[in-house]
Amino acid sequence: MIDAKTVHKRMLREDADYAREYEALGDEFALAETLVRARSARGLTQTQVAERLGVAQPAVARIESGRNVSLKTLRRYAGALGCRVELRLVPSKG
Repeated sequence: MIDAKTVHKRMLREDADYAREYEALGDEFALAETLVRARSARGLTQTQVAERLGVAQPAVARIESGRNVSLKTLRRYAGALGCRVELRLVPSKG
């Protein structure tokens, strides 16, 4: 059986459309990874964060997807973890 990481690597190498679309989502993937790592570092489940936010667990899953998340929501999420949001603007590549 082939695993998802292997398929992903092959698709990036062999399918230009796939690679382009994946690259376009880089910021969302980075945000999602940051949110999940911060929650995990505090030993919290999505359900526990949801309780702190007063929302249902699927709402936390949507936030952690990194897609279409407002700054206000990020601040609330960070507060539930005992964190704060810090933004930076960096020069674009090329």
